[in-house]
Amino acid sequence: MKKIPLRKCIATQEQLPKKELLRIVRTPEGSVKIDTTGRMNGRGAYLKKSKESVEIALKRKALERALEVTLDPSFIEELRSLFNDS
Repeated sequence: MKKIPLRKCIATQEQLPKKELLRIVRTPEGSVKIDTTGRMNGRGAYLKKSKESVEIALKRKALERALEVTLDPSFIEELRSLFNDS
């Protein structure tokens, strides 16, 4: 039986399989990016793939704390636009 890697959402504090989460990375250069592969270098934080969890993380500044960086307004809009379509 194969082990399923679990990670904790920084907004909802739920333990979920890695595939159900969105990984946000602060690269060694200091920029913040959405990691679609799950293998990008840098400090990572996981968010549940839902509009509600993104809003909770932004409201509580959970992403800024986890990544130890101030988020750029353009990145915040990019993150919100991922879930406005659905």
